Amino acid sequence: MADAPDATTPRPVDLVLAQGSAPAAKIALSEGSDPRVVAGALAARRAGIAGIILVGDEAGVRAALAAEGGSEGDGIEIPDPATSPLTEDFSAAYHDLRRHKGIDAAAAQTAVQSPLVYAAMLVRQGYADGTVSGAVTTTSDVVRTALQVIGKAQGAAMVSSFFLMYPPEHATGDARAMLYSDCGLVIDPSPEELAAIAASSAASCRALMRQEPKVAMLSFSTKGSARHACVTKVTDALKHLKNSHPDLQADGELQFDAAFMPSVAASKAPGSDVAGHANVMIFPNLDAGNIGYKMTQRLGGYAAIGPILQGLAKPANDLSRGCVAQDVTEMIAVTVLQARA
Repeated sequence: MADAPDATTPRPVDLVLAQGSAPAAKIALSEGSDPRVVAGALAARRAGIAGIILVGDEAGVRAALAAEGGSEGDGIEIPDPATSPLTEDFSAAYHDLRRHKGIDAAAAQTAVQSPLVYAAMLVRQGYADGTVSGAVTTTSDVVRTALQVIGKAQGAAMVSSFFLMYPPEHATGDARAMLYSDCGLVIDPSPEELAAIAASSAASCRALMRQEPKVAMLSFSTKGSARHACVTKVTDALKHLKNSHPDLQADGELQFDAAFMPSVAASKAPGSDVAGHANVMIFPNLDAGNIGYKMTQRLGGYAAIGPILQGLAKPANDLSRGCVAQDVTEMIAVTVLQARA
């Protein structure tokens, strides 16, 4: 049984390390010469979090490794798509995958020499368990490549994203770890899509936070305090979610304070088994989600890990272009947990 929400939820790195003797997952990073990626990957490798594949120009990757005090002797693979013996097979596989979109053999060969595509092909073809990109590459390119090469998981309605939010050290009161979705990908989900995002986020909560999800469908209204089409979208989404996942603890529509604070929930949503204790916050659109996570991070001092993708056949994740080495290590750990889920 998953644990109840609290402020001391272990972070992904701690969860991976706690698994101890579990077989090491292998994670491919497409920006293998970026100093932040190299430093974060080295830390992950040395801690025993994952096996590491740094994809890129071989000379550039080796130089970046040396600058961080590492080498290929640390158990890190350094495939160069321009010279890799796998490139020919990857080209053929990519051609088969994308020929319906008009990609010919020559274009496929060019595509797989991109480190981003090559890393995704490593995952698709079973040479890696997951991939991490985005320190330099845009989110749109990362997501597009993941969808084209790795594809959606069987039965997944859609691909969406989320952030893991961890309170600052020594936080008191109602502070607790939470999952925020969708804050990075789906701009204006329909009620059906919002329900799918909530269902995927509940599963991600179990896999990455080791908690039983309590899902709050957020709005500017709580339990009918306002009437508007935007509110109706949220209540309709809750109906879809309850129909598809009747055993899931979920409630809405809830304002954030009613979802987060027991004292507010007691007056605004009495009798709710979610209000005041939610650990999965589902935002009605990308505006609200992106603003919400950044305010929680910058004003509340919470650590934000993400955007993390959900709904793919195999893990592929996106770093912020403002990331630091610790962010890379954390995202590698997240990807390992997804691969083992």
